[in-house]
Order: sequence, then structure tokens, then C-alpha cells
Amino acid sequence: MEFTTHLPHPLIAPFIESVFHFKHFQPDHSIERVVPTGHVFIIFELDGKPRNTFENDSLVPNATYTQVWISGMHRNYISISAHPDSEMFVIQFKPDGAYPFFHFPIAELNEKIVSAEEVLGEDILTLRDEMLVVDTAQAKFALAEQWLMSRFDQEKLPPNDLQDLVRKIHEDATCSCQEIVHDYPKTQKHLIDLFKRYVGLTPKYYHRIVRFNEMLQLIQKNQQIRWAQIAYQCGYADQSHFIREFKHFSGFNPQEYIQQGFNEDEPNFFPLDREGVKKLGVKKEE
Repeated sequence: MEFTTHLPHPLIAPFIESVFHFKHFQPDHSIERVVPTGHVFIIFELDGKPRNTFENDSLVPNATYTQVWISGMHRNYISISAHPDSEMFVIQFKPDGAYPFFHFPIAELNEKIVSAEEVLGEDILTLRDEMLVVDTAQAKFALAEQWLMSRFDQEKLPPNDLQDLVRKIHEDATCSCQEIVHDYPKTQKHLIDLFKRYVGLTPKYYHRIVRFNEMLQLIQKNQQIRWAQIAYQCGYADQSHFIREFKHFSGFNPQEYIQQGFNEDEPNFFPLDREGVKKLGVKKEE
């Protein structure tokens, strides 16, 4: 697989988590579970292959996406298709970085995957068409950056105190959300309204997602996993609380997660129809 990333222009870089392009992706599965990461994405398919989402339990297809789509903030895991010889281009916004480009409260995208054209207009399809014409990843990055710069509104930057809180949630993910926001100078309602506008989710729920992803990273670094110790390190009240959160965000309990070897893969993507996963009762609809 060819995988290339791009560092955006300094003016917009503080609001972009990642811009990347890949081609010739050859997965060993056709359906994968994606856990929430606390980001908004614009996703371009550049191979002409429609993508599907699936019902999480039955894995029956429930929607199809083509050309360009937006994935908003998700509170739970979703199931998506994976295709051989894939080529895609992805813009991943920082947790509080999408609003200056979208110009409406990010909470409106919560729990949604929508056609980008509906939200951003036909210009986004024109951008995809231009990407298809150029040959190199660098040329595609240049086109995307030009489009991002044209959308960027400096009047809609997240307030400094909000940026500070988001950063603090990441730095202190194992602390309770109440501790993290304790010194916020304004009302809780004001803070929640800010989060819904710029981040999408409430501070408490966003903190839960960040802590869960922190825990996944920690598991990947451990050869010998002691769940009680992991629960303590990540700030869960007890092991049962930890297991509930694990099941909520991944759909698996911790032991199932390890049995399937998911800790050896990318931390946010779990293949569902790879050899061995069916032992858990996950079945692909024929």
C-alpha cells in the first residue's frame, strides 16, 4: 500500500489533525468496526467503489456512500466496508477544528455520515474531480489545501479557553471530567454549548472517548495485560466500569478483544469477517 501524509499550511494546520492519501490497499477482510475517536472527517473515494455501512449486530448493509462524504462525531462504534485495491483521500479535523471550515455547529453532524455535497455544496465534487485528474499525492494535497484555505473563516476560530480545555482533556485523560473542567470560569451550560458548537459532543462524553482511546494505546504497548491495572491506570472507578466502557465503545469485552488479536492491529479498526472473528458470533450477511 502507498500511504502519504501532508502537513497543511501554517494558517490552517492548528485545526487539521491529518491529511492523508492511500492507494493499493489490500485488506484481509471486507467489514471492519470503527470505534469513535472524537474527530470529524471528510472522506473521498478515488477508486469508483461505493462504500457501505452496516447494522452493527446483523451486519446487514444500511447505507451506501460514493464520491465524497462527511463522518461526524460518533458516540459509538460503526461498521463499514473495506475494499481491495482501494484508493482514498481523507481530511481529519482536530476535535475543535472543524467549525472554521463548516461554519455551522458541529453537533449537527453528530451520529451522521452524510453526502459532502449536501453540506458543502458542489465545490467538493469539483475538488474530487480535480484530484482524479492529477497523478501524484502531492498534487492532490495541493488541491485539497487550496480548497481548505478558501473555506477557512478566521472569524469562527474556537475560543482559547475551549482549546485549552480540549488539550487538557487529552493531557489528563485519566482524570475525571469534573476535575478537568473544575476551573472553567463560566457556567456549565456555557461550556456545553461551546462544545456542541465547536466539538459536537458534550465535554463529559468527549472525555469518555478520549480516555477509551488512551486505553487502547496503552493495551497496544503491553505484552502482558493485567486488566485491573489497566482500569486503574486509565482512571475507571473499578474493573466493572472499565468493562462496560470497553463494551460500549468497541462492542467487545476486553477478553474477546485480545482473543481476536485486535490489539495487534490499528487501534481503532477491528476486522469483523477475518478468520476467527465468527467464533464470537459476528456473521456477514450472505
